Amino acid sequence: MVFDPHVLRSFLQQQRIATLPELKQALGTIATMTVFRKLKALGYRTSYSHRGRYYTLPDIPRFDERGLWTWQSVWFSRDGNLLATAQRFVDESDAGLAAGELQALLNVEVKEPLLRLYRRGRIARREMGGVYVHFSMEPGLRRKQCLCRRSPPEVFEISDSPVGEGLAPELKAAIILFFSLLDEQQRRLYAGLEAHKIGYGGDLKIADFLGLDVHTVSRGRRELFGDQVQRDRIRCEGGASRAAEKKRRKSSNALRSCSSTKRLAIR
Repeated sequence: MVFDPHVLRSFLQQQRIATLPELKQALGTIATMTVFRKLKALGYRTSYSHRGRYYTLPDIPRFDERGLWTWQSVWFSRDGNLLATAQRFVDESDAGLAAGELQALLNVEVKEPLLRLYRRGRIARREMGGVYVHFSMEPGLRRKQCLCRRSPPEVFEISDSPVGEGLAPELKAAIILFFSLLDEQQRRLYAGLEAHKIGYGGDLKIADFLGLDVHTVSRGRRELFGDQVQRDRIRCEGGASRAAEKKRRKSSNALRSCSSTKRLAIR
């Protein structure tokens, strides 16, 4: 018996989504493989909610800015399955995601998928505040996410820092970006400066805020306020100290003078 795949197309265009039993009934068959062969010919998507039991055609979903689409409380993603969707949301998050936070975004239970992603090495995680927070596996992105997650607003509330009270999200992002562009010594000195502004307990608070060792912050503060900064290490590339430039000019003048004296002697 020949089954027309366009029967499934018409059915799905009308119903938007359907389960496998509903597709079998629409096609007039009890064979699962027959339905899947016809779906493959048409192209199809499965839901990431309801354990992937719902099907639709590729051109039916109208995904929102998050890449999600729902119909009658059934959720679909541009990524396909729940694992791929969860990984993308973790990778694109500003400060990583705990299971409860991701569940609120995807409207499904995500503890098991997150655990599978972690065990497969596709995401990282860290226990923070008694819960696991999940981060990107990309080192640079993971560092920024951790800094955002670990930056409590109260860190700067007792400081004279221009950050002020509350630390607005856009300012937090700017600080993190700025910090990531510094070299090792500059990061240490910046951390020491902010710790000095806070005063007592500043080393520990800034170390926690920026993800540094507290001894690194203390060292940066001592160097900065003890006039122990290695200035030659923070000079722009290709730059040189005035003393070095003056020395080179004197050496160059001396060589020219010596050459002139030799030419006169020869004459």
